[in-house]
Amino acid sequence: MKSTLAPCPYCLIHGHSLNSGFKIISMNKLLFFYFTICTSLLFAQDLSVERIWKNYEFSPKRAEGYKSMNDGEYYTVVKGGNSIYKFSLNDVNDKGSIVLNGDKLIVDGVKIEFDDYEFNSDESKILLLTNVAPIYRHSYQAVYYLFDLSTQKVTPLDTEHSPQTLAEYSPDGTKVSFIHGNDLFVKTIASGKVEKITQDGKRNKIINGTTDWVYEEEFAITKAYGWSPDSKYIAYLRFDEKSVPEYNMDFYGALYPEQYTFKYPKAGEVNSIVTAHLVSLDNKKTQAIDLGTYEYIPRLNWSTKSNQLIIQTMNRHQNELKYWLVDVVKGKASSKNFFTEKSKTYVDIDDNLLILKDGESILRTSEENGYRHIFQLNFDGSTKQITNGPWDVIDFIGFDENTQQIYFSSAERGAINKSIYAIQLNGLNKRELTSTVGYNNAEFLNGMKYFIHTYSNANQAPVYSLCKSDGSVVRVLESNQVLMDKLKKERLSTKQFMEINANGIKLNASIILPVGFDPAKKYPMYVNVYGGPGHNEVLNSWDGNDYFFHQLLAQKGYIVFQVDPRGTMYQGAEFKKSTYLQLGKLEIEDVMNAVKEYSKNTYVDASRVGIMGWSYGGFMASLGITKGADVFKMAIAVAPVTNWRYYDNIYTERFMRTPQENADGYDRNSPINFVDNIQGKYLLIHGSADDNVHFQNTMEMTTSLVKANKQFELFVYPDKNHGIYGGNTRNHLFQMMLKFIEANL
Repeated sequence: MKSTLAPCPYCLIHGHSLNSGFKIISMNKLLFFYFTICTSLLFAQDLSVERIWKNYEFSPKRAEGYKSMNDGEYYTVVKGGNSIYKFSLNDVNDKGSIVLNGDKLIVDGVKIEFDDYEFNSDESKILLLTNVAPIYRHSYQAVYYLFDLSTQKVTPLDTEHSPQTLAEYSPDGTKVSFIHGNDLFVKTIASGKVEKITQDGKRNKIINGTTDWVYEEEFAITKAYGWSPDSKYIAYLRFDEKSVPEYNMDFYGALYPEQYTFKYPKAGEVNSIVTAHLVSLDNKKTQAIDLGTYEYIPRLNWSTKSNQLIIQTMNRHQNELKYWLVDVVKGKASSKNFFTEKSKTYVDIDDNLLILKDGESILRTSEENGYRHIFQLNFDGSTKQITNGPWDVIDFIGFDENTQQIYFSSAERGAINKSIYAIQLNGLNKRELTSTVGYNNAEFLNGMKYFIHTYSNANQAPVYSLCKSDGSVVRVLESNQVLMDKLKKERLSTKQFMEINANGIKLNASIILPVGFDPAKKYPMYVNVYGGPGHNEVLNSWDGNDYFFHQLLAQKGYIVFQVDPRGTMYQGAEFKKSTYLQLGKLEIEDVMNAVKEYSKNTYVDASRVGIMGWSYGGFMASLGITKGADVFKMAIAVAPVTNWRYYDNIYTERFMRTPQENADGYDRNSPINFVDNIQGKYLLIHGSADDNVHFQNTMEMTTSLVKANKQFELFVYPDKNHGIYGGNTRNHLFQMMLKFIEANL
């Protein structure tokens, strides 16, 4: 599909189109681009932190909230703030029909305002989410209401057991399940009767139907229960976390700080004991499901057959993943391990799993052949590879049972890009559905006839389009042309990509050169890095406010440099897993070597190079100012891990095993142990209520710095979590970072 937008004016100035992709840049050509001056820049404005992080002047519009109806021809959206309307996907002139009138959502004289909604399976009822409040990264609690389209009545889900989480209709629409107080409940709609299915839920002790902190963060799962397709059974996970060590955080503001305690298993520490169970909704009898010996149950999925359940288990080292087929016959569950994947390092857990309607196979991804590809796995244990090539599949997008087509995204156009493809189940007729080079996402609607296509690149704000399943555009939903026109009045530099040779290792990198760049001058360089597993920083995609902060630095005369070292994604398993057992070692070597290589350019002032990172990037920035003291003059570490002994066990042990097994890997790459090397300026920033990377990391780093008599700067954001946001927080944070950069670089 070709973009309907005109190219960004700055791309035109610098010789690039919207379809610019990955390439090695000719330096002469790059310098020529930056000598070319557009007259529109005479009227340009200067960026500021306030414009970016307080006024949010550069936030693109979105095209969200499209919920497809079962027929695949209509969708619903919320309009007027509190009403749901239905529209035709094909008819652009459809004025829409009202499904739910928000003015009639009144309970006990109070108007109900909802945050989200979900239909039941036959679209006769709606579940309304109100007062949604986040708990951790993915979890939340809410007050739910039931709305019946036939009677137009709205009723509370359950006033006695409120708030709730993870509520959903049973497949037959007669019941609603939910979690409250770590227990699973089921409400029968016709009678209004609410039954407590599990009895032993208690905070920091037993969890039923949802997950503990570490499963939520590292396996990205909060919903740990599911209905059988015939609505007769619920399978769920039970977490016994009584023996898991506790972590405490203080929240300030009151006369006496409030202490928050939760279970957090650090590397090498005890996990929750997790078990799988099956409950019959007829007699409420519960039975345990035998899954052999394991440490983790990261996924639980019902198949399309009412009596079949697919469960995945893992060992503690996460290098052995087992698939179990659980058959439910006359209320009794029998389990069989039908496939096991093993690795010398680790096996990733993801959501790339589709259970086919044949009731005999699933689709999954695996890196067993060196790159992540799609396989069909039969319940008899036989397997067949469907995609193939020296590139990684990124995500499953969907499967059309009628046409037997698999839709997926991949990095076939390079690790900085993401493209959408279709392929037949038999592995034939692979074709690309998106011709725009950059970052493409697709969300298929029910029926697999249409998908919402989101496209952006490094210099182009997201464009949302409705497309047919063959990739042809039905209409553009949001072009963000208003924002792109606004950017014509800003003094911006084009973000460019390159492949850089870092001591024999080819790495993806990007640069933003200073506005008004003059190759005869020397410029300081600001290095922004993440560098850890599971995330790439060098992407040909819209980078939001971070992009504009980097542009602000470019206006102030800094080169902005980014690089993805070994250990990052979408360049094959060997590249990604090369950091196994030694997190930080190869990554910081690669970043330092890439910086040294780029600093050979005469316009780089190699004596004025700084590094900044957040989370894993904060770990990298801290390694940079310690192990890389001869390279980096300045470092900013936001919410950094400073010793992997302090981080959670699922993430850390996946890459490092336990501290008891690999003490050298933990200690040799901890910046805490190298503070004596520091010569430059170092700024530590952390939120005191960071439930993810604990404030303890910064406190321990501080202790080491004081012991070594090293001066540094520290700023703590009270009651802020790992994201450090809310109110004026981001504006304050980036103002502080900017001042530190200007003062020390």
